[in-house]
Amino acid sequence: MTAPPVRIATRASRLALWQAEHVAGLLSAAEPGRQVELVEVATTGDTSLNEPLAAFGGVGVFTREVQRAVLEGRADLAVHSLKDLPTEEVAGLSLAAVPPRGPRFDVLVLPAGSPPPAGLDVIPHGARIGTGSIRRQAQLRALRPDLALADVRGNVETRLRKLDEGEYDALVLAEAGLRRLGLASRISLMLEPPLMFPAVGQGALGLECRADDRATGALLATISDPSTHLAVLAERALLAALRGGCHAPIGVDAWFDGARIVLAAVVLSADGARRVEVRCDGAATDPVALGRETARRLLDRGAANLLDPDQAQEPAPEV
Repeated sequence: MTAPPVRIATRASRLALWQAEHVAGLLSAAEPGRQVELVEVATTGDTSLNEPLAAFGGVGVFTREVQRAVLEGRADLAVHSLKDLPTEEVAGLSLAAVPPRGPRFDVLVLPAGSPPPAGLDVIPHGARIGTGSIRRQAQLRALRPDLALADVRGNVETRLRKLDEGEYDALVLAEAGLRRLGLASRISLMLEPPLMFPAVGQGALGLECRADDRATGALLATISDPSTHLAVLAERALLAALRGGCHAPIGVDAWFDGARIVLAAVVLSADGARRVEVRCDGAATDPVALGRETARRLLDRGAANLLDPDQAQEPAPEV
């Protein structure tokens, strides 16, 4: 008997479709001959481009409809950029797999044709930098309080067009998105720690399926990367313990040192004037405990005073 097609729910932007097609390729390689179909879903965040994200639901506006397609049986799994997926679990769904991670850092992008800068310090005084991420804004303000930071919405191509048309002097984007779209040539300057810490889950994809769908869960397990999965579990446990959400000025970097995971994390005030940073390591066998311990140390150093619950809105993803 022929197995039914595997249906992947995804947003319809070019980058989201790249991610879904990438997962489809991994599944086809894991089970040759198995058909894979994409189910495109329009989310609230995609259809309300002229309104503040907080005005129509805040956290989850780019993921809820995709998750609903899986829960209602219109799709078997959902593909998310993990940095945009809230840490609060949705009843009936399971984060079943995390494929190998892509580049996880941020980059500065200048208008087309601009020579690459030697560093962030040579960007002109008062330059207009486009980014809707409070995390990025706080770290930029800490480094260069003179910069004029402005929100930016739309997919990667739309943001680049606005940059090249002169609405901004530079953008801060995720390296992974640019490389996945074949736009690596637009990268002007890498922004790596300690200059800028990336978001929780940045560069990683999260694959959700119904918790009771054992067949899909087993198939997804064959394309999951254990190291990536363990690292993002630690990062997401930290974020959940801080109750910051993906909107918060929280940056994190995780890597392996032998059989242990090292987790470096930073929490800033929205204006970048105050900063708490810690580094912890723990056994890779218990990444959740490591994430929670790192969060505890941040809170012990006053991180709770830097997290503003009134700014609980989701940054617009670059997909």
